[in-house]
Amino acid sequence: MSEAMNPQAANESSIRYAGWGVTAAAFTGVMVSFAPIIPYTFSLFLNPLHAAFGWKREAIGGTFALAAITVALVSPGIGVLLDRFAPRRIILPSILIFALALASLSRLGPHIGRFYLTFFILGLVANGTAQFAYTRTVLTWFHQHRGFALALILTGSGVGSVLIPPLTLWAIQHHGWRSAYLMLGGIALLGLPLTALLVRNRPNTVAVHQEHSSDTGTSVAGALRSAAFWILAGIIMLSAFSENGLVTNLAAILTEHRITAETAALALSVRGGAGIIGRLFVGFLIDRFSPQRIQTFILLLSAVGTLILAFAGTSLVALLGATLLGIGLGSEADVAPYLLARYFGRRHFSVLYGLTWTAYAIGGATGPMVIGHLYDRAGFYQPRFIVYLACVSFAAAALSLVLRRNPDSPKRAADSLTPVAALSVES
Repeated sequence: MSEAMNPQAANESSIRYAGWGVTAAAFTGVMVSFAPIIPYTFSLFLNPLHAAFGWKREAIGGTFALAAITVALVSPGIGVLLDRFAPRRIILPSILIFALALASLSRLGPHIGRFYLTFFILGLVANGTAQFAYTRTVLTWFHQHRGFALALILTGSGVGSVLIPPLTLWAIQHHGWRSAYLMLGGIALLGLPLTALLVRNRPNTVAVHQEHSSDTGTSVAGALRSAAFWILAGIIMLSAFSENGLVTNLAAILTEHRITAETAALALSVRGGAGIIGRLFVGFLIDRFSPQRIQTFILLLSAVGTLILAFAGTSLVALLGATLLGIGLGSEADVAPYLLARYFGRRHFSVLYGLTWTAYAIGGATGPMVIGHLYDRAGFYQPRFIVYLACVSFAAAALSLVLRRNPDSPKRAADSLTPVAALSVES
């Protein structure tokens, strides 16, 4: 029965509303995507790969940087594709390539060039598997509960970051790092079935509010002339620098501080679990209060968590720092797409979101490289290295204070962004 014939099915507050099924499928896909797998397991392979091949930390970290730079370059193009074609045409091939590339790491040899090539491929398809690919589709289904729906998608990344690191550590310890990479390739395929069955944009036949028109939203050129866009991009780049610089080295940092490998892996999971709670809470609040000030608060939380981790000498302190870091940086990912939609509309949302992912990737690439370089020069992780990352997070929080609480044009308000038929692509 169509939504037009069944009012309950068209009600966002109804459990029968089709948008919640799309959101559940997106949650599952994001849970096993690039977002939780690569950043949260990367540090677990540092010591095994160094022991196996003698590669330096900075050289290994360069592969993550290459993937991030690749994400930066291709994200706007993926955004264009997502604005023009049905989402499954982009997401399904990306999942397959991502899974095969991960599994192929189990066949690594001593030549690090193969490692770099694989991470380049992972970067090419990364945003085709992650929340970036699913967000626009979910936006087409929601108006009243948009913030909460976005939070649910991104919670998938948090759930994955809770479950996947300890499972990966167990596989490394009991079966070796090669088997662990093979296992990760299998995990990456778990999002395929639900995505194939359920993920689609809202059909053209769905009724929309009469006041909404197909030209709702700002042009790409108009957005790029806006100070708000560049402020958002700057916040995202700074937070990514701090987050990835810390998370990709976190397990190695904590074990060097005489914390067990099991606790280090647990800290990664706690960081993800705290992100789940933070994202759901922020998703509830963001539809009701100023998203700009919520963003400031959560960035401050992540900065404090980073400072705590800089001096973590016990398991309890490490887990406390990971919790604050997770609540902060985990929730920041919810606010960015919400603010993009609020300021600039949905007309070119995926392209603009892709450009902010370029900013994210630049920060995410340079953070691990800088920390890896400092480690290779000093021979160990000095607390001041992590303090530097905390200062970057504080800078992002300060920058967020510059954002205006209300968009310049009422057409850009969140209330005027209900999906329209002209923007829907059904597969």
